[in-house]
Amino acid sequence: MSSATSTTSLPSGLAVLTTFPDVLFIPEIIFGGLVWILVASSKVPVPMLQGWVMFVSVFCFIMSTTLLCLYSCGAHGGSSSWVTLDIICQETAALFYLSAAVLEAYFTYTVGTLNQPLVLTIYQENIAAVVFAFLATLMYVIHKVCSLLRWKSS
Repeated sequence: MSSATSTTSLPSGLAVLTTFPDVLFIPEIIFGGLVWILVASSKVPVPMLQGWVMFVSVFCFIMSTTLLCLYSCGAHGGSSSWVTLDIICQETAALFYLSAAVLEAYFTYTVGTLNQPLVLTIYQENIAAVVFAFLATLMYVIHKVCSLLRWKSS
């Protein structure tokens, strides 16, 4: 039976879903998917800005899902280099999501200054995207810090 504390090596099989910080893959995927859906469903008046948010959400969603599947299958084989890969992936995702969340918040702020009925719907969708982007950022930062602690102890 796995404990809910941080371990020095990467888990495999269903232990991925019961060990910390690897259980954070689930909220990362959920929040990232919600950002992806909300940004994709809203009108895109600023393609460069929202294109970056879409890229980050899709990239991190695919990366987290791939890592979760690889860890579940035991592809790492207990190698310590996978712990380093985990840190690199979580750090990249945390930085990407922080930049995307700030850009989305700025865009939402600028849209909120307009008083038009159509803009209100865009504003509400983007408010939700900002909240989920910051939640995803928080999950990736927590995962990164715990992965750094796991790397240090290995």
